[in-house]
Amino acid sequence: MGLFDKITGKDAAKGTSVPRGLVVYDSKSGNSEKMALAIGQGMQQNGVETKVKRVDKATVNDLMDVDAVVLGSPTYFANMTTKMKDFIDKSIKIYPDKLADKVGAAFTACDGVGGDLTVLAFLQAMLLHRMVVIGPESGGFGVVQIGDVDDKCLADCQAFGNRIAAFTVALEAGKEKLQVTG
Repeated sequence: MGLFDKITGKDAAKGTSVPRGLVVYDSKSGNSEKMALAIGQGMQQNGVETKVKRVDKATVNDLMDVDAVVLGSPTYFANMTTKMKDFIDKSIKIYPDKLADKVGAAFTACDGVGGDLTVLAFLQAMLLHRMVVIGPESGGFGVVQIGDVDDKCLADCQAFGNRIAAFTVALEAGKEKLQVTG
């Protein structure tokens, strides 16, 4: 029995709609890609049907089809790559409400300083879209890896994916009861 089944009392294996997630990333050296795959694996293992896509293969419409969005890229001069920035800029087409109340999270790999600022740039865009953003249980705004991805980083990413899944499942299960107006 998965997390979704436990929270909702429904059986996802019998065709009940399960929450869906999307991890969109850019990667030059492969570090961000490894992180994206580990986060996606953590989400998948905890009841969120998850796709992991390189930014070149993702569309803004993909964001509307899921319940959780995770964005990540290498850090360049304390910011995301231009491909990720272009992708986010295109999301103006669905601003302000098409991503509202979806779970959002972010991650980055960097060689030194600026990782937290990169994650904050992702989260800023998510907050403008009225998303519900979360960070890792260990603290911080998102997973920030300094240097090459190692086993500890992959474990942290998988744990972050677990946390993202838990929030997504809980939020989706509770949306019927959250009929907030005004």
